[in-house]
Amino acid sequence: MKQELLGKFKAWFDDYVAGFYGDDPFVNANIRLKDEHSRRVCREMLYLARQLGLSPQQKLTAEAIALLHDIGRFEQFAKYRTYNDARSINHNLLGLEVLRREKVLDGVDEEEKQIIESAIEYHGLRKLPSDLDGESLLSSQLIRDADKLDIFYVVTEYYAQYTDNPQDFMLELEFPDEPDYSPDVIEKLLRKERIDYKALSTLNDMKLLQLGWVYDVNFAATLKRIKERRFLEKLIGFLPQTNDIERVKKTVFDYVDLAIEQNEMELL
Repeated sequence: MKQELLGKFKAWFDDYVAGFYGDDPFVNANIRLKDEHSRRVCREMLYLARQLGLSPQQKLTAEAIALLHDIGRFEQFAKYRTYNDARSINHNLLGLEVLRREKVLDGVDEEEKQIIESAIEYHGLRKLPSDLDGESLLSSQLIRDADKLDIFYVVTEYYAQYTDNPQDFMLELEFPDEPDYSPDVIEKLLRKERIDYKALSTLNDMKLLQLGWVYDVNFAATLKRIKERRFLEKLIGFLPQTNDIERVKKTVFDYVDLAIEQNEMELL
């Protein structure tokens, strides 16, 4: 891929997304959320690419994936007024449908096109397919980490806004804001297991699931960025201060510290 082609992707993205803004403040707020998210994920992706020493060609592909990874979200929200795939449509597959309908990737060679499409298709899965390898595996791991980095930023910002002024909060809350959390979600975190989205019942469950994302991070550079920005501390601050949450905090924080330490030992 050449730089000019990436420039065309960016111009198309701007025009495409602009068409979803209208007169509904609720829709506009949620479209803007994913618009700005996609642009920030590009920056996170380039950070990871630099940390991992990727080639210029790999960086171009990685940035294209970051820009387009959530392209299905805009049509999803415009049509269903939710980002919940279970209540609407699989946004990964919808994204591929949009790219093919709009012929966005027609100028990309077939091998690179496959890498981009597979990364978009798999970025939101609970677990990557076991048969992925090579550039497809690397690209899928990169977008999943870059995506998480920005979602950590987004949710901690918006939880703070919601806590300060819930009446004027314009974004979708997928789960009821109740004081409870599910014991099963706590136990899975303590066992360092990935949590199924279907197991969530409350907003606190969602926050706990987001804490557990550290178990699905692929690169130590991602964990270091999470730690430096204190995302985990911020998330913990939005949860009830109970013994369960303290146990989860210790388990998650210890996991991150050990993973970073082991990576640094391997580099010595």
